[in-house]
Amino acid sequence: MISTKKALAAFSISALMMLSAGGAGFAAGSGFTDLGSVQGKEKIESLKDRGLVKGVNGSQFMPGSVLSAAQGVQLISGGLQLSLAAIDFIKAPVASDIFTKVNDDAWYAEAFINAHYNGVNVPADLDPKEPMTKQLFTALLVQGLEKAGNLPLIKLAPTKIADEDQIDPSYQGGIQRSLVYKITALDKDGKFNPESKLTRAEAAVMLYNALEYLKAHGNR
Repeated sequence: MISTKKALAAFSISALMMLSAGGAGFAAGSGFTDLGSVQGKEKIESLKDRGLVKGVNGSQFMPGSVLSAAQGVQLISGGLQLSLAAIDFIKAPVASDIFTKVNDDAWYAEAFINAHYNGVNVPADLDPKEPMTKQLFTALLVQGLEKAGNLPLIKLAPTKIADEDQIDPSYQGGIQRSLVYKITALDKDGKFNPESKLTRAEAAVMLYNALEYLKAHGNR
């Protein structure tokens, strides 16, 4: 068996740092000047200081922009530091062997691979260019969090969600656990709004909340 751990680990780090402004949505910047009074501003700035989120061009984060699926998967993989460093392969995996709409040379390809091999069930036919819904991002983030932190299974009394009928059944468990982990919260009407399109700011705040839970309860 040929070990590719070192090469893949190095590639993972470089890929996270070289995201372009036009495609990645998290490209390098010296500071965010467009957060203003955005809810969760301090959390976003904390993630920036830790190198886990970047600006889209120079000092702009564009918090109100809709998160694409590519950006969402990159945020999960990069934020949770998912990698292939501990996995041996006969040959290095390529995205097109797993995903039908991910080009092997795309800036986000390695993030998709890292997520997949770390137990995050990114749909094989997910279109990287499409907006990412709240329910999908939540489900994938919870999966990544639980794998990254080796979290134990928990018993929970399901929270009543006013618009539960709009939630994809396959995402219900992850959404319920996200409420327990305090990654997400219901709105004032008790709704989760599963089909809403996440903004970059909302997704970054969810990542911050996940990392806080991981810090307090993770076993890695």
